[in-house]
Parts: sequence; C-alpha cells; structure tokens
Amino acid sequence: MNFQQTLKPGQSDRNTAQAPEASTPVARKPVEDDKAMLRAARDLTKDIAEANPAIYWTDMLASALIGYAALAGAILVDNVAAAVALGAIAALALYRALLFIHEISHFRNGALPGFRTAWNALVGVPMLTPSFMYEGVHTLHHKRTQYGTIADPEYLPLALMKPWSLPAFVLIALLAPVALLLRFAVLVPLGAIIPPIRRLTWQRLSALAINPDFRRKNPEGDLRRRVMLQEAGGMVWSWALIGSVFAFGWKPLLVALAVASVVALLNQLRTLVAHLWENEGEAMTVTAQFLDSVNVPPPGRIAELWAPVGLRYHALHHLMPSMPYHSLAEAHRRLVAELADDSSYHGANHAGMGVLVGRIARNTMRPRS
Repeated sequence: MNFQQTLKPGQSDRNTAQAPEASTPVARKPVEDDKAMLRAARDLTKDIAEANPAIYWTDMLASALIGYAALAGAILVDNVAAAVALGAIAALALYRALLFIHEISHFRNGALPGFRTAWNALVGVPMLTPSFMYEGVHTLHHKRTQYGTIADPEYLPLALMKPWSLPAFVLIALLAPVALLLRFAVLVPLGAIIPPIRRLTWQRLSALAINPDFRRKNPEGDLRRRVMLQEAGGMVWSWALIGSVFAFGWKPLLVALAVASVVALLNQLRTLVAHLWENEGEAMTVTAQFLDSVNVPPPGRIAELWAPVGLRYHALHHLMPSMPYHSLAEAHRRLVAELADDSSYHGANHAGMGVLVGRIARNTMRPRS
C-alpha cells in the first residue's frame, strides 16, 4: 500500500486521484461551499440516479447465500485451516450483505418494494442487526446542520482524542455480537414488562451510533410497526440461537459468533476511515462535510472488500446521499473528468486504509493546548 502525502483542499494530482497526507492538520478556517462542485454533482448524475432492482436483489441474495454456505462449511469441517478459510469467506460475504442496511436507510417510500422485508428476513434479523437500528438514525448524520456536531449520532472527533481511543474504538466492536444477543434475548422481553428497561434499551441500545451522548427518540408512524415486528423476530431468533446449544452443542454458535465478530471488526475499521474526524462540534458547510469525509477510489481494489456496496465513495455519498450505490463509481468518474484540478472534489480522495489510519493516529498524538 502506497503512503502518500495528503493534498490540501484545492490541490490535486489528477493522475493519482488521491489526496496527499498532511503530517499535522492545518488550523481550520471556515470552508466555503464549492458551488461548481455541488452544481456538477447535481447536473452530471441525473441519468444514473435511479436504483436498479436487479442489481440490488442479485447482489444482496448472492452475498447472503455465499456467506451462509461458507459459514455452514466452517461449522461442519474438521480441518482447522479449511474452517478458518471458510470463516473468512463467510465474514466478507455476510459483511457485504449486512451493509445493505446503509442503502435501506436511504430508501424513499416505495423504493424497491419488498427489499427491506427480504433483507431483514435473510440478513438483518439472523445477524441481530435489523434495519430499524439504522433507519431514522443514519439520516441524522446527513442533516446539513447536524453533521459533526453533538447531535450527530455517527460522529466523534476521533482525530482529536487520546491515542488509546483508536484501538479501543476498533476492538470494542468484537463484543458487538454477544451484546446484540443479550439485547434481543434478555432486554427485549424484560422491557415488555418493565418500562424503564424498555426505555433504556430503546434510547441507548437501539441505534448503530458511535456518539455516547446520543439518545434515540421514540419511533413514530410506519417505523413503529416495523420496530415491533423486527424486535419480535430478533427475540425469537436469539432464543433459537441459545437453544441450539442444547441440540447441536457449542461449536455452531461459537463459530457463528466468531464470524459475526470479524464482520463487526471490519465494519468498525471501515467506520474509522470513513471520515477524518477533525471537527470539534461546530456546524459545517456541505463542502466542509465533504472534505471531512473519504473516498478511496481506484486503482486500488482491496477497498472493494473493506468498503463494499459503494462505501469506498463515502465522501461522494455525502454529496449525493440518495444516489444508489451501483452508480457511485460512474458518478466519481464523471466528476473527476469534469472538474478542474483546483476543485475541492479531489481533496477528499485518499490512497487507502493504511494512509488514513496513519493520519488519524498521528493527529491523536499531537500536543493539545
């Protein structure tokens, strides 16, 4: 993996389409909106803004099928090396399948009929991460006046925190599968009869959020009905998982939890490099939000594994949150070809995970006044 310097906003190497890395962040000045970039993002992508049902269904179903088949193989084989290899395949495939929750959180009413229900039945509930845990939460992260502030459930100024916070942030994800199992198997039924537990579970343990100060509001409208159905499904499935120990022994559950922990770890690593995390809580312009977010475009291919379903273009996604994931690569290609070398757009393109982790880690080690 190449470690390159990061371009300041407004500088670019069009041949590499990567932002150089600054050893230390420059004192931040208010970033004005790059109107030419925003206009181009709107005008150049109108013809690719429609979701293609065939791509969504095929990708999600194939990812889930491969993931569960590999997981079954990891459970059934006796050879340790084969089990580890199959477990790795299962983790990558199920990780990809799980990340369709991000697309679902951006669905408009009537988009891709049946997809949300099928995804929850095949992926969300079996992995104890039903779509209600992101719906109505992730959209707060995209609100222009909330991104990067204390009201953003998916933002922490990680680059400005203590060095130990980064490994803690990543490694705590390994506990997520067990925590989710306990949430659905224990807290959901207890909450049905003890209102304070229900209130605590909903406010603090019902959102895929990283901001510890975030408290989720009660669901309303159609989301309320979906929450009830998905929580009931998660509760029944969690009991089935625990009960499987008596029927099949510990191995299937432990292997499944191990694979789920790898999935959670991958997602946390991706989250770590989805943004630069350098905002201290003030409201930001759209362009400033874009530059605090990350694209990892080609030529590198490994990003398709750790940032699948369009998430390698996360900064571009923040410019166009409703753009379907399968159109982001083409949108990026058009914008790179159209925009001038001094466009802010090129400042959000980075070489890869290693470069980004290194930048964030070095920033945590800077002395603070």
